Amino acid sequence: MLLEQERRDASRTARRLAAEGLAHGGSGTVSVRSGDLIAVTPAGVPLDRVEPADCPVLSLEGGVLEGRRGPAADTTLHIAVHRCTAIGALVQAPGEHAAAVSAVLSELPPVHQAAARLGGAVPVAGYAAYGSGELADQAVKALKGRSAALLACLGGAASGPDADRAYENMRLLEWLCGVYTRSRALGAPRVLSEDELAEVRRRDAEGWAGPDPFLPC
Repeated sequence: MLLEQERRDASRTARRLAAEGLAHGGSGTVSVRSGDLIAVTPAGVPLDRVEPADCPVLSLEGGVLEGRRGPAADTTLHIAVHRCTAIGALVQAPGEHAAAVSAVLSELPPVHQAAARLGGAVPVAGYAAYGSGELADQAVKALKGRSAALLACLGGAASGPDADRAYENMRLLEWLCGVYTRSRALGAPRVLSEDELAEVRRRDAEGWAGPDPFLPC
């Protein structure tokens, strides 16, 4: 069986999306890449029931090479993103908070320092029907230089070097959207600057280096 591990990863991630409520109504798509091939979740199977053997394997040109089921409708988007980037996995899901923010904003501002892990402000791709080439083009543009993007009136997408990281980035995106909607209800949220986000990235890279000698006693 082609891409046995990648199919297991796609299946396991799909079940995690369903278990944590990130894929309401059973919708959502996961793809995992190995070389010039990708394993993607199938059409017509609820995410909480996806088995590795259900996940078809496709080439980056879009041809189905193996699988007992057809690929999910948004596979066009996934193939486009994989062709244009060096990611290992892409997770797409209509989380409640992500869907709400994507329906209103043109960009999710960085109101928490954790946004630095996704690249800062999260762009919202223009609306297009799911499964369409237009949506795929919009997603590729929105994900450029970012680990996550919102898809207008649809939800979010997050990438990573592997399925686990892509899933965690999707969870983080959903959490950040929730933080924004709650803070916006209280007033005008404070938005972190690029310099402040750069400092967060620097600290994430360096880790703890001991107490600051300039702190007052």
